[in-house]
Amino acid sequence: MQITQSLHAAILVANLEQSEHFYGKILGLSKVERSLKFPGEWYEIGNFQIHLIVSEKIVPDMVDFQKWGRNRHLAFSVTDLDAAKQQLIAHNCPFQVSASGRTALFTQDPDGNIIELSQV
Repeated sequence: MQITQSLHAAILVANLEQSEHFYGKILGLSKVERSLKFPGEWYEIGNFQIHLIVSEKIVPDMVDFQKWGRNRHLAFSVTDLDAAKQQLIAHNCPFQVSASGRTALFTQDPDGNIIELSQV
């Protein structure tokens, strides 16, 4: 087997409208066309997609409440981490600066899914 690229990550969400606001407006991701019938939305970053899938039951899986980066998360590169931080503050999004000292921070979507934003 030879894996050639990452295609998408599926994220379960309870409230599609709140999640669309977070991923589309706060993170600024571009929505893409989807042809599936079940509730959800797709967003694209380069050649990678985020598939939001509506679920009636979301099971929180955070195991380290002190250091969010030590939990399951998605990581995105940003051009300006300070601007990203200001965007999160403007929208009252929780965030935590990376404990490792890297130029990175962690935030959570409305369902508690952790997103890392790194300036590389």
